[in-house]
Amino acid sequence: MIPQQTRETVLELRDVTYRRVEKEILHGVGFRVAEGEHWALLGPNGAGKSTILGFCGAVTHPTSGTVDVLGGRLGRVELQALRRMIGHVNPRHPLRSPMRVRDVVLTGLTGTIETPPRWRPEPADLKKADALIADLGLSGKAEERWPTLSQGERGRTLIARALIGEPRLLLLDEPSTGLDVAAREQLLETIDVLTGTRPSLASVLVTHHLEELPTSTTHALLLSEGRVVASGPVASTLTTQNITTTFAHPIQVHHNDGRWTARTSRPQNPPLSTPHPPAPTLLSTTLTAGGKSA
Repeated sequence: MIPQQTRETVLELRDVTYRRVEKEILHGVGFRVAEGEHWALLGPNGAGKSTILGFCGAVTHPTSGTVDVLGGRLGRVELQALRRMIGHVNPRHPLRSPMRVRDVVLTGLTGTIETPPRWRPEPADLKKADALIADLGLSGKAEERWPTLSQGERGRTLIARALIGEPRLLLLDEPSTGLDVAAREQLLETIDVLTGTRPSLASVLVTHHLEELPTSTTHALLLSEGRVVASGPVASTLTTQNITTTFAHPIQVHHNDGRWTARTSRPQNPPLSTPHPPAPTLLSTTLTAGGKSA
């Protein structure tokens, strides 16, 4: 682990706003990511998470404020060179060809979806691709075709693709989308392994669900309607109060063995009302009129 005081800034947003068709989507957003930190961006649909990820990936420019990525300020830096230092994992990877796993991983070097015409990998590139495929639990899958892979295998292939260029910043856009429980857990374990094998790598992971956070998460940013609700170290940010505010719904947050869960806060059952005494029956009703029963 890199000491806090010596960590270099990898990503920083300062007072960022973003407008689309005259509507302001983000309102004064700011946070800083240092090397070796692993941030989670959480919030409901429409909160602005994908827009912020666009800044992180040097794809979108802010309307106002500043975005510094890997030492370059958006608007003043050559974007193609910057993007080559950023790994991006998108489970909706728009690949249509039946490419082999190894070839998909190698497109991380070219920054393309398909293998560019006339481009040929160097022997060192092939060696690096095969090492990543093995490291990410895909041994024996290098020759398999993309359409035949499970969703979990595709996710690990895309992580290998993102890592082959040895990025300093890794972006994970809802990486657990479409995975069953077992595949999700395998993917999260894969992400956790990166903490040990690449200690200086910084990452930003976007999700809606606390259950999809790897144990290696160090910080969190909570967004609601384009504004920051809370941000900072994960333990002090992912609180019941902050999550309830972020999602505008009463939610209880729990942390156990490095993993997070969230459940709706249900009010306690109200106490049972005191039953009314039974209505008197005819036999128990006595009218004392002249000492005679009615």
